[in-house]
Parts: sequence; structure tokens; C-alpha cells
Amino acid sequence: MRNLLFLFFIGCILPLTAQNLGYQKPHKAILDLVDVPLAPGVMMDDAHEFMVLTYRDAYKSIEDLSRQEMRLGGLRIDPATNIGSRTNYSNKIAVRRVTGKTDLMEVMGLPDNPKLSNFTWSPDQTKIAMTHTTADGVEVWFLDVAAASVKRVTDASVDPINANLGDVINWFDDSQSMLLKFLPADRKELINGATAVPTGPTISTADGKKAQNRTYQDLLKNPNDEHNFEQLARSTISRVRLNGTKEEFLPTNMYRSISFSPDGEYVMVTNIERPFSYLVPYYRFPSVTTVYTKEGKKVNTVNTVPLIEDLPKGFMATQPGRRSVSWRSDRAASLIYVEALDEGDPANEVEYRDQVFTLPAPFAGKGSPLVKTINRFSGIRWGDDKTAVLYDRWWDTRNAKTYVFDPSAPNKKARILFDRNYQDTYSDPGNFVSKRNKWGRSVLALKNGNAFLLGAGFSDKGQFPFLDRMALESGKTERLYQSEYTDKVESLRDYDVESNQLMVRIESPTEFPNYAFRDVRSGKVTPITEFENPFAALGSVHKEVINYKREDGLDLSGTLYLPVGYEEGKKYPMILWAYPREYKDKASASQTTSNPNSFIYPYYGSPVYWVTRGYVVLDAAAFPIVGEGDTEPNDSFRKQLVSNAKAAIDAVDKLGYIDRERVAVGGHSYGAFMVANLLSHSDLFAAGIARSGAYNRTLTPFGFQSEQRSYWDAPEVYNTMSPFMHADKMKTPLLLVHGEADNNSGTYPLQSERYFNALKGLGATVRLVMLPKESHGYRAKESILHLLWEQDQWMDKYVKNKGVIRP
Repeated sequence: MRNLLFLFFIGCILPLTAQNLGYQKPHKAILDLVDVPLAPGVMMDDAHEFMVLTYRDAYKSIEDLSRQEMRLGGLRIDPATNIGSRTNYSNKIAVRRVTGKTDLMEVMGLPDNPKLSNFTWSPDQTKIAMTHTTADGVEVWFLDVAAASVKRVTDASVDPINANLGDVINWFDDSQSMLLKFLPADRKELINGATAVPTGPTISTADGKKAQNRTYQDLLKNPNDEHNFEQLARSTISRVRLNGTKEEFLPTNMYRSISFSPDGEYVMVTNIERPFSYLVPYYRFPSVTTVYTKEGKKVNTVNTVPLIEDLPKGFMATQPGRRSVSWRSDRAASLIYVEALDEGDPANEVEYRDQVFTLPAPFAGKGSPLVKTINRFSGIRWGDDKTAVLYDRWWDTRNAKTYVFDPSAPNKKARILFDRNYQDTYSDPGNFVSKRNKWGRSVLALKNGNAFLLGAGFSDKGQFPFLDRMALESGKTERLYQSEYTDKVESLRDYDVESNQLMVRIESPTEFPNYAFRDVRSGKVTPITEFENPFAALGSVHKEVINYKREDGLDLSGTLYLPVGYEEGKKYPMILWAYPREYKDKASASQTTSNPNSFIYPYYGSPVYWVTRGYVVLDAAAFPIVGEGDTEPNDSFRKQLVSNAKAAIDAVDKLGYIDRERVAVGGHSYGAFMVANLLSHSDLFAAGIARSGAYNRTLTPFGFQSEQRSYWDAPEVYNTMSPFMHADKMKTPLLLVHGEADNNSGTYPLQSERYFNALKGLGATVRLVMLPKESHGYRAKESILHLLWEQDQWMDKYVKNKGVIRP
């Protein structure tokens, strides 16, 4: 205890050593792979007639991230424009017909410097509405797809949209008008918390109920935050026609979500209520859900949810009362909702955990029981009046069940189609194929009592995606197609039951992913897109998936890249990159989902760049942490972590590629936590890179990652797993990187700052890089280039040139 207090003490008093260093750029070999244009996003109508391509810049600028930002209730908002401050924007749109060799039509008439987002198809799929963010705020435009022309619907300088809570655009069924959220005319001035004079202290109280919540960030902290959140959340809802005419639909409120019934006759609206919370994000604030007619007349209130601060312990905990209120996609206007049969407490032993109810118009009173689930309800895929597929899952056992049931016969018990460990990738039966029904909603694609499944097709022999037909009455399946590629990856994206045609995406290590149609009968493949490979410099890089065993016999794997210009017999430095994952059985933990034939795609966080700098790279190295039966994975976290790392290094060393004295390890988030533990409890590595991690688990006392137990349930686990508690054992150079505006649960920037102070105070070799304005993932081009420079410099000094004395 005295040692722990000492570490805490020095973590609080030692100052950071400041360095005045401008943004740097990495070596040209890396820079040439970073500064490339992104392939466009692809949107296709369900009839596969038109393809809409959306283009955006790969990165934001540090100037973009430096705009004023309010962090309230789990949201990050630009108060000047009233949209998420981290929103990704498209800046160009193009249209072309899917079939035939038609030219790509660039959409003309877009606003100057377009910042487009919230793309939403109209019900008839002839138009796409979108928001454009201007200096004055947000406005709505729409694209006439066939004409490849756009038109502005609202003007931000006159009547700005409120996009702060999302769900901005909802089309009426006529495809000629939309429900939009507008800023209210009576919005009050926002309070600048930095300069406002307090009127009193901020007080929080507890009434004896347990409220064991994750360590959320960006929460409300005081009355000023409450005022600002309310003002930013308030909007009025109006019906706006494509010619710009507007009529009020609902008066000002804090509207969260809006959804039309499938037939378009009703609208379900959820609004936020007070009291707010300083413990949980906005989506756990009190809310009221009401159904209105499409003319805006109230029909009934269908759900009232109180503040959710005090859930029972466990990942499977949920609130009592109604939840998951939604429309049945196979009915004109019928709601469903779910209620817990165990009071929402996983500790209560019951035969069934949840029950689904149906509530038809006029949506009054209690609904009719429909079906029960053994585990916690996780979704329904509707088919027709007599067919629907139901899903549930249970975290503690990693069990998932898939049922088929008859919605017209609620007394008939649902029949289990699949009962499996959802971490068992090799047994994954795939996802049911859907189609668009007469109301434009996604429902099961059914034909003659059969449903269809698209599977990823991972196996111990490789990945071979498949299409199955299932007779729902018997549960028997028939394979209609299975990819036979051994040098490419063919992902099955969609299946048209009537035409017997698959939409696929095909790629190889050197062929950029492109879309095509495959005729299931003839096998004929018709290309749809022809995106070029922007990473030609990696065309000669050798890539393979290697398989090896841990010392306890567990099968492991990783994706191995050899450096550009590899010379046989030469020993190279290596960077190992990984992310630990918890399992409840060894069989699932030993499976691999790495495919050597997938495209080599470097992104900002990838270690693949270093093949251009003379390194062997082992990416996505398997780091399973297994706890079977009553034993939890984290009970032996450190031991398994080191065993995984040693097995990986041994495997590559056995192939003759590396100098095992010059191996680095890197990871992001929980991977950073892994890195700090490995460097503290092994001598396997020459250096480490830990980005945006958490290092003191006592600062996340009510669970973290896959750990459900609290600190008080398992203090030895929290202390044993925390690198901060073992900072005195660190003898390996460690590069710490963190975004100053990290919003991820548990990975406060404070985690890296305090860990750095402890390591520095204890004489470790460590460097801390705090990236201004960056969140848990990094966005600004300046930040990313500097990050790559830092990583390259660190590995050059402590790995590639380990032991070299420089003048």
C-alpha cells in the first residue's frame, strides 16, 4: 500500500517536461502512402439501377478541430453551426447507372465548399436528401438521382437546422416532403462556463441505490452545462416540401428521434426530459415517446422512461419497463416493445429473460404478448404475417440464439434455429438476406418457405464466403454458392432472390476492393466499379497469415509482412501490433479471421507503413485471453499476455526473418494497455508504442473492456492488471501517445499523463506526445503525419539501431 501511495503521490507532483516542437512529417516512403485520395463511398438503390458515389478528404485539418466545441452529455457539438463537431463531410457527389458502360456524371450545382452529411434516401429511392454545413449553420439539400442535379430546400442564413441530436431528415411517404428539426426562435444565449460567475457550488447526492456506471466522458458537470445542453437540444419539427414551403409539425422540445410507420400514416417521436444527470450520457436521460398522425395530431404516449443511473451490475443488465420501442416493418402501423422478465437484473434466475409485445394502432394500453427469449433480446428480423426471426444473447456464456416464430400465433412457442457461442466464428451460419417490401422497409427475403443466408465463411482451411438456402420449417440448409478463390477475397454483400444474383466485392493484396454482380447459376461476374489502387508502392510486399501455437497448445495466428526489398537470409527488426480479446473457451480463441488475400490497406493507425522502412511487420497478432467455466479471462491476464507475445516472436524468429533482440510492440486503446503490461512484465521487446490507453484500472472501478466485476469485487485483478501499479518494473523505452480530447470511456488523457509522470519519476525511458484537439481516434492530417514521424523516430532509435552509439 505504501508503494501504491508513493506512485500516486509522484504522479500528482512531477511536472511534464514541455517541448516546443512543431508538427513534423514522416519519411517520404511513409508520407507517399499517407497522402493519397480516398476511394468514394458507394450508395446504391435497392433496384440496383443507380449508384451514387460520395467523395471526402481522408483527413480533417487541425484548423477544423480547433473550432469551438461544447462537450455535453456525451455529445460533442459545434455551437456555431449546431451539428456534431467531429462530423465527417463529403465534398463531391457523382452518379452513374449500375449496368452498362455509362459515364460517371459529376453532380453539378453543389454549394461552394460543400460539407455534406446525413444522406437519406427518399421512400421511392429517386432522391437523396442531405445536410450541408455552412458558416451560418446547417441547411438541407436534395439530389435528384436520375438527373444528377441538386436543389437547396432550406437556407441556413434564414432558418437553420438543428442537427445536434441527429435524426435530422425523415421523409414523408410521398417522397415530396420531409420532417426536419429547426433551431427554435426563442433559444437563449449559451453560457461560457470559463467566464461565467458561479451562483453556488455544484452538488451531487446519492440516495443509497447502487449506480455502477462506466467512466463516461463529456458528461454534464454543472448547472451551466445543463443550460447549454438544453438550449442545444431544443428544436421545433416542421414539414418542409421540396419547393421550400414549411409548416410547423410539433412545437419546441428536446427531440431525440423521429420515425414514420411503414405506411407513413403515423410518426413516433422521442423527446428528452429533465432531470439531467452528471453520471450518464444524454441517451440515458428521462424520455417520453409519443405517436402522432402524419398531420401532427397526438395519438398516444407509448413509453415514459425515467433517468437510468442505477442499473443492476453486469453487461446484461437493463432497465425495467418498456424498452426498444419500434415499428414492425412487415405491418402498416404496429409497434413492438420489450420488457425484462428478470427485472433487468442478470443475477435473478428465470426461465425467460425478456418478452416481446405488439401494440397496434391506436397504441393504447398494454400490448399483446408475442414471444419470449431465453437470453437478453437483441433484435427481430420481420418477414411476413407468419414468419419472423428473433435474436438474443448472453454475455457471460457468449451464447446467442436465433429463433423462428409465427407472429400470428403468439401461443406457439418460438423454435430455435441456431444455439451457439457467438465467438465461434467457424460455426457462424451467416446473416439472413433481406429485401425491400411494399412500404420500402427491410424484411426477410422469403421464397416458398425458404430464407437465405450470407456467411463470411471462415474455417480452419481459410475463408470461403457462402450463400445458403434454409427451409425454415425443417431448419435444413442447402449451399447455393461458395466462393472458391484462394488468391482473392470475395465478400458477398447482397443477394437478389428473384434474379438469383449476388452483389459481391472482390479484392486481393494488390487489387483494390471493387464491386461486381455474380450470377449464381452461370457464375458470370460483371464488374460494377473500377477503383484504382492508390498504394502501388506496396505491390511487391509479401503478405501471409502464419499459424503457430502458444506454450499451452492454443492455436494462434498473425498477418506477416516482409519489408520492401526483402533479402533472404538477412535478419530484420520487427514491429508486432495486437489487441487482446477475451474468450470463454479455447476452441473459439484459437480460430483465425485473418485472410492473407485481403487488400493491403495502410491507414493512420496501421503498422504496415514500416515495411517501407526495413521492418518485418506482424499485424493483428492473436492475443486471446481465455477463462473457461467459472474462471474469468482476466484472472490470468498477464501470464497469457506474455505467453501470446513470446509465441508470436518465436514463430517469426523460427522462419528466419528477424533479429529477436530488435522487436517492438505497439497497440491502440486496449492494445496500449497490453503494451504497457508486456514491457513491465517481460523482456521480449526493445521498445513499445502505446496510443490512447488506460493504465490505472482503479480509475475505471465499475468495469472495463470485458471485465464485469467492480474493483471491490476483484481488487487483486484491477491491481495486478494495472501497469501504473507496476511502473517500477518498466525498463524498456516506451512511447506514449494520447489525444488531448479523448472521449472514449475510461481512456482519459489523465491516464497517460499520470503514467508518464510515474515512469519519469522512477527513471524509465519514456516520451509522452499529447496531440492537441484529437479524440480517441486521430483525425487531423497534421496530427497523423506527426504521429507517424514520432513512431518512426522512436523505432529507429530504440529498435532498428538498438545499441548503436550516435555522435
